[in-house]
Amino acid sequence: MFTYYGELSTELYNFTKPIGHSIGGDIEYYLERLKGTNGKILEAAVGSGRFLIPLLEKGYLVDGIDYSPAMLDSCRKRCKERGLNPNLYEGNLCSFTLPSKYEVIVIPTGSFCLIEKLEDAKDALKCFYKHLKPEGRVIIDLLIPIHWRTGEISTSTYPFSDEDGILIESKSVEMNWIDQYTLTHLKYEKWKKGKLVDTELQRFALRWYGVEEFKLILESIGFSEITCSADYCYRKQPTKETELITFEAVRK
Repeated sequence: MFTYYGELSTELYNFTKPIGHSIGGDIEYYLERLKGTNGKILEAAVGSGRFLIPLLEKGYLVDGIDYSPAMLDSCRKRCKERGLNPNLYEGNLCSFTLPSKYEVIVIPTGSFCLIEKLEDAKDALKCFYKHLKPEGRVIIDLLIPIHWRTGEISTSTYPFSDEDGILIESKSVEMNWIDQYTLTHLKYEKWKKGKLVDTELQRFALRWYGVEEFKLILESIGFSEITCSADYCYRKQPTKETELITFEAVRK
């Protein structure tokens, strides 16, 4: 019934978040944190290249992995248009095996929260750990749903031209306090010349974590030198108003 970043959601993502579009200052923050990195970087949940391509154009050696074929197809196309040829892998973050070891693994802007189940999230962190070189770092953004309103429905329209565009309806279905995730149902409608030509439904779940909880999880995997930063300000302490937290940790 539901897709996971299919054709329409990828098309809308590319329209609203073009290459180099910085979400809350994420690209600038990561470029600062990556200074001095000479080895390979892996972007987990690479999507269609919004974040990857600026790093490649800065001269970093970056691979990408994602679960969505539609997103990866878009990423390959956009890289090719710019004369870039990174290694892009289709795979599940919970169980992937790649041929390289990395100096840094990054997963910006809350994409880690798309891993709905706790055990799957732990498995993903174990995969990250396995793919890091000794003293390699992981940098992970987490979103906190402080503005969640169960039952809230919103509709937005995105015209691509005078003839076509996408309408998206978002419904906030559930805040699961026990299993720690929010659930949103998204409906994408592609319209052309006044006619509905395609529809896509997306089940959009985001897992959330407490600050101390995630530190303990990282420690249980084997990570050390764990830092936590709020709102893309390095080592800024989170408060109850904080919406985004960035964890950084080192493989022993």
